[in-house]
Amino acid sequence: MAGTRTALVIGGGIAGPVTAMALRQAGIDARVFERYDRPADGVGGMLGLAANGMAALEVIGADGAVREIGRPVRSMVMRSWTGKRLAEFGDGSVPVFDAVWRADLYRALYDEAARRGIRVEHGKRFVTAGETDDGVTALFADGSTATADILIGADGIRSGVRGVLHPELRPRYTGLLGFGALLAEGTDLPSTGGSMHMIYGKRAFFAYQVDDDGRTGWFANLPRREPMTPAGARAFGAAEWLRLLAGVFAEDRTPAVELLRRTAPAELVIVGALEDLPTVPAWSRGRIVLVGDAAHATSPSSGQGVSLAAESAVQLARCLRDLPSHEEAFAAYERLRRGRVERVIAAATRTNNDKAAGPVARVVRDLVLPVAMKLLAKPEKMAWQTGYRIDWDEQVRPETVTA
Repeated sequence: MAGTRTALVIGGGIAGPVTAMALRQAGIDARVFERYDRPADGVGGMLGLAANGMAALEVIGADGAVREIGRPVRSMVMRSWTGKRLAEFGDGSVPVFDAVWRADLYRALYDEAARRGIRVEHGKRFVTAGETDDGVTALFADGSTATADILIGADGIRSGVRGVLHPELRPRYTGLLGFGALLAEGTDLPSTGGSMHMIYGKRAFFAYQVDDDGRTGWFANLPRREPMTPAGARAFGAAEWLRLLAGVFAEDRTPAVELLRRTAPAELVIVGALEDLPTVPAWSRGRIVLVGDAAHATSPSSGQGVSLAAESAVQLARCLRDLPSHEEAFAAYERLRRGRVERVIAAATRTNNDKAAGPVARVVRDLVLPVAMKLLAKPEKMAWQTGYRIDWDEQVRPETVTA
């Protein structure tokens, strides 16, 4: 009989509600605490939800709400700044991933958790935690506290909970700034036929998709030597960024400038510095454990951030369900997950390097990519990422050592 009956989940974004739902399915009562005083409606840009992430959500019955908001991406077409087609990943038979907007995904998961009786308590900024033999108590900035058997940090790449475990650890800047938009009025550009076009521009990276109904979304990664915080990037001004980006893509023979021209400043999503966490030394200590970006943040270039968070939430819940102590559960959970997530992070780092390639590296990339994609653009080559599945009914044992 597992010894964990109650949990505090710090972070009410994406990973928090999914973790709480997975814990509830494992018979553990979970309460969610979020630092901001209101829901994060309307916040965030385009995300990729891969088949492995959807499968993890399906394990806890949360996939239905998410499927309604996603737009299937049947393939990814890689192009150079000259418009030359370099390669295509995916043959259109099954989606490579679903494109979702973070605001829509957030609301779908938030509402699904609420439907199950899981309430997110807002205005609860985590400060620290104290442990006893019987439990762990979280202290919040408003002076309130909450106590449970365990505490889970699902509070993102700048996790306050991780700061308790590893105060010296900081996210790593990838060398890229992120931007995106979903155009309210669509465009008259031709449909991309369910494909997303990924353009390795002369000075920056640009991706876009036009649906059959004209609905158009795009995102861009701009190389920059020094990082910018989201607040600093927003302070520069959306109109100024649109003008700057139009200049960056002016020499590219692609629709980038046209899509930027059609983007209203209010539609621009300014992400700021794209970051990751190559490795976190230990994911748990005592009664505290990390999940999602707090434990294994990969840059958006992986297309796997949300999917990995969902997987980890489900695997953590299984470990807590099946093992007699939280110490054993946390150890098994980390052994199950670490190798896989760090492999994804490393793969995303290589993609980031391609996006920030200089003049010489750009020529080499455009010559090598078509050959590399002929070898790699096969379902079996990516099965280690997208084919990952979790058997909820399989019992977790203490000796678990691999994913």
